Amino acid sequence: MAVSPSSTGELLVEQHDHVVVITLNRPERLNAISGEMLGELSAKMVEANKDPDTRCILLTGAGRGFCSGLDLVDTGSNMEARRGNNRPRQLFDVRDAPINVMWNIDTPIICAINGAAAGYGMDITLLCDMRIASENAKMAALTAKRNVVPESGGTWLLPRLIGWAKAAELYYRARTLDAAESLELGLVNAVVPNDELMDTAMQWAQEVAENAPLAVQTTKRMMRMGLEESYDTAVDHLMVHLAGMFQSEDFEEGVKAFLEKRKPKFTGR
Repeated sequence: MAVSPSSTGELLVEQHDHVVVITLNRPERLNAISGEMLGELSAKMVEANKDPDTRCILLTGAGRGFCSGLDLVDTGSNMEARRGNNRPRQLFDVRDAPINVMWNIDTPIICAINGAAAGYGMDITLLCDMRIASENAKMAALTAKRNVVPESGGTWLLPRLIGWAKAAELYYRARTLDAAESLELGLVNAVVPNDELMDTAMQWAQEVAENAPLAVQTTKRMMRMGLEESYDTAVDHLMVHLAGMFQSEDFEEGVKAFLEKRKPKFTGR
């Protein structure tokens, strides 16, 4: 199996063995997210997560920017349209939005930040498990300059990643960090030269994909759920998963490969 190509040119999807590369592709708008892109990104993330042959997702942007946030031109047009109707107010539903889909899937996501990530774009990077930045990358926490809030998970994620005080500094002052500052704060895992970004990110993704997918995905799920669990509950939860993993073909393969001093070949079974 493989993840199907995108139905829109605004999102590119490529399969490289067990790695799916998803590229935001509106370089002329610094990859600002349109309404169409939101649905497409969610759909491709879900599809990759369900595909047993996909063991890692690599997310990046085309051109000189990663993502400049939500498309304000598109949003403004929608606001004008909404003013002209008298529909009753409805509760918002973000279950299928990228911010929830990316948080809840178990397939690891690596972000290759090729340029500026601002607003919604910055939140998307925070939702990835690992972040590799080019020397041109920037993290722009600019929501206070637009009279909006980091609605896409940022206020929950950022304090957990870098601590309350540093998160407050970035958001309240609406700061933009370059790649070196982002690395120093722990916002990114590594900074590499611009022309080495995709090769490095792909190397990391392939290293993830070479490991037992059930072990990697269960580890991600347990880390995510552990944020809301007590220690005792988390340990008990882990033991339940471990009992099932001991019965898998990949566990047998891992033991055999260790004893035979060779590289294991995992199948996900």
